[in-house]
Amino acid sequence: MLSGFTIVRNAVSLDYPIVPALRSILEICDEVIVNVGQSADGTRDLVAAVDDPRVRIIDSVWDFSRGSGVLALETERAMRACRGVWGLYIQADEVLHETGAAILQERVQACGTDPRVEGLLVDYRHFYGDFDTVATNRHWYRREVRCVRLDRDIRSYQDAQGFRVGSALRRVRARVTGAQMFHYGWAGASQSLARKLAVSQQIFTEAGARLGQRAAARRDGGLEWTPLLRRFEGTHPRVAQDWIAARRCLPAAPVVAPRRLRLGHLRLYASDWIERLTGARVFEYRNYVEV
Repeated sequence: MLSGFTIVRNAVSLDYPIVPALRSILEICDEVIVNVGQSADGTRDLVAAVDDPRVRIIDSVWDFSRGSGVLALETERAMRACRGVWGLYIQADEVLHETGAAILQERVQACGTDPRVEGLLVDYRHFYGDFDTVATNRHWYRREVRCVRLDRDIRSYQDAQGFRVGSALRRVRARVTGAQMFHYGWAGASQSLARKLAVSQQIFTEAGARLGQRAAARRDGGLEWTPLLRRFEGTHPRVAQDWIAARRCLPAAPVVAPRRLRLGHLRLYASDWIERLTGARVFEYRNYVEV
């Protein structure tokens, strides 16, 4: 049995693609647990409207006095409610490509008998400003664990980006799959991005300065320019295409500020050159060890 799990709060006002996210993992999951934090914008009704008997909603009130740690706490609440042997985690602003869903389904079956494998990795496409541009510099993680064994002491870690094992917080032993996860958190209209930035500064207090710079780049709520933005040439997940098309129709000014190079950006270009030459991403942060 493969369980899916996620957390979400204020998905309507923050314009998260929670419905495409859920539909993308329902393609392969036997159940999906959704921890819905108390919201004032109809988020619970939006999740319930998916109208699939495999979706189970947990109603909760999130304690933001914990800062970004509340995200890991609430993720674990959803995770512990799963009944499967493996759990597929997705965040509210992520959508799993259908080709990736098929890959993960096959890899869960193949790795089920290999005790060394505790998790499966997905490759990320981070959309930035719009749905045709991806951020690729090493500040944006290229892989993360999104499928984990639920019969091990695996825990959501820090701000719930990834997972760790046991009280010692050992890195997860994970296998590369090539499945693609599309991250839309920083793509869309400037108004919704401004709201996301404001909420992020309140939750991610440790990253307040960085988020403040990103927000200050444009008075209208747009994003600062970042090095190594590249045009996306692939196809978006099938279940996200209507959601994306509706947002392409909205009138909007350019979201990303004009290019502005800084001395510190040279390190990012150097890292990118090394990665293209060797395949290795220098100084890459990992919540996992590849096996």
